[in-house]
Amino acid sequence: WFTEETGNRIGRITPTGVITEFSAGITASSNPRGITTGPDGNLWFSEYSGNRIGRITPSGVVTEFSTGITASSYPVGIIAARDGNLWFTENSANRVGTVTTSGVITEINLQDSDARPPAITAGAEGNIWFSDPNTNQIGRCNVQLP
Repeated sequence: WFTEETGNRIGRITPTGVITEFSAGITASSNPRGITTGPDGNLWFSEYSGNRIGRITPSGVVTEFSTGITASSYPVGIIAARDGNLWFTENSANRVGTVTTSGVITEINLQDSDARPPAITAGAEGNIWFSDPNTNQIGRCNVQLP
């Protein structure tokens, strides 16, 4: 699975090279960026210009979530974490966010008001790590595991 940022689509490629593209249900000019497999078996993606998090089923049905995301925050990276949620960065809002598999979004303010985190990953210990090139720092969110 992959995103087509300027094409405004989500794509799937099989091991034999057959490509299928999905655009139905994705807001126009939302610029999908990051993508990850969720704990629910669906693919989850960030919509940079759309200020949304999207979910696409393996058959191509898209649902978008925006309630709870700060306007003009520009979500970029997204990962599935050991706590059962998806975590994403908000590149222009000095925040990271979580979204449950039912679409409930929570934002977490970062300590540095100049933070612009693009990349995010889950550490082996279960915490979330993100980069912040704007402040030349690496950040960590302590995650409460179930």
